Amino acid sequence: MTTPRTAITPPELGEPYLLTPGPLTTSYPVKQAMLRDWGSWDDDFRAMTREMRSRLLALLGPGAEEFDCVPMQGSGSFAVEAMLGSFVPRDGKALVLANGAYGQRSALTMKYLGRDHIVLDKGDYLPPRGDEVARILADDPAITHVVAIHCETSSGILNPVEEISEVTYAAGRKLLVDSMSAFGAIPLEVAQVRYEAMVSSANKCIEGVPGFGFVIARKSELAAAKGNSHSLSLDVHAQWAHMEKTGQWRFTPPTHVVAAFLEALKAHEAEGGVAGRGARYAQNRDVMVSGMRDLGFETLLRDRWLSPIIVTFFCPAAAGFEFSKFYELMKARGFIIYPGKLTVVDSFRIGCIGQMDENVMRQVVAAAAETLSEMGVNDAAPPQAALDERAKLAA
Repeated sequence: MTTPRTAITPPELGEPYLLTPGPLTTSYPVKQAMLRDWGSWDDDFRAMTREMRSRLLALLGPGAEEFDCVPMQGSGSFAVEAMLGSFVPRDGKALVLANGAYGQRSALTMKYLGRDHIVLDKGDYLPPRGDEVARILADDPAITHVVAIHCETSSGILNPVEEISEVTYAAGRKLLVDSMSAFGAIPLEVAQVRYEAMVSSANKCIEGVPGFGFVIARKSELAAAKGNSHSLSLDVHAQWAHMEKTGQWRFTPPTHVVAAFLEALKAHEAEGGVAGRGARYAQNRDVMVSGMRDLGFETLLRDRWLSPIIVTFFCPAAAGFEFSKFYELMKARGFIIYPGKLTVVDSFRIGCIGQMDENVMRQVVAAAAETLSEMGVNDAAPPQAALDERAKLAA
């Protein structure tokens, strides 16, 4: 039986669609949930926190009883730092898998934490593969943890976490996953992919608003993390222990954001959970990519590696194309897109997540066509250097 899809309606306040990997366009009921004030110590809010944690754990599938959910105030990067600082012991060593800005950010975080680490740097977008990870682990017995990015949104690539997990545990090490932009739309069930902890954020695929992230970790790892953290406020063990004892957050929680997130979780369930949400995003991607390719645009990634989260396009080689102008003209038509993060060639990104469906994505393509026409760009083909760069992925 297929769960009916919740209707997607345009932003009630007339604001542009956010075609980004978060913050993203939210539903009006999610916004409305923030109109009421909540007491952070009150039983009603404690119940909201319990329900939120329970709903998130349910997304793990069979085996979820071995895990617990610990929300952490702040942006997604706060939660990533909390995970790394709490689960990589001070005498541990991490292998950080980087193929974009967010893998590099994890490596930089490890440097700030003073934790021993090495980096497998694959450049802007090439995926880290299991055989590479296995070789590094075999050559360096000091490595205790592997850190992987589930969806690297600087390029839009969906990394092969399953094969990374297999080789990590075959070598007797532990995996930590940054699933910031993927959790809730791309399966990460613990019976299928083994890991000790993962982290995500309220303003991603669950379609809430910014204000907190959450760490989902094995209870055994949470218990063992006592004393690991470098930080008072980013100590996942301390937050977990306090919540287990009192039902409260240790420090002032973003009450309105939690209320909005709980509303978003209910809508996520009504849409069919991870499968339903992921299907809509995949359809968004397919419709948008097909339309943009018809206009002459080329994607950085081949179809195999395209995530349903965000897609990177090469900028056209045409002399009349200027990204800043393209951005402003797209915004004037109701769509905020995202600059690219590739270091070798110019690019931009279009997100597929948030309160959007295939009809909205067709409007995005139409807006892009109108914008190119207004800019006097008749050919959206990229420079040869971009195609040469992409050929490296095929190789």
